[in-house]
Amino acid sequence: MEYLVNLHIEKLPEGFYLATSDDVQGLVAQGKTLEETLTIAADVAKQLLQAQKERNILFPLKTIADSFDYSLVVNG
Repeated sequence: MEYLVNLHIEKLPEGFYLATSDDVQGLVAQGKTLEETLTIAADVAKQLLQAQKERNILFPLKTIADSFDYSLVVNG
């Protein structure tokens, strides 16, 4: 099953990107680029959700519907 997880992305003064989420407790990811940070965040979220599932600690997340909005980052 696929879920929508909202991320807060912050560009750090050192030039790295930091991703956190109020949707998935404990999600913190950092990368050199936005793409790398999002990839790491997706992997961390998957691992955290799996660990929560194994412990029967489920947090309410939105599932992906047939239609939803998505913010696309374009370098131009």
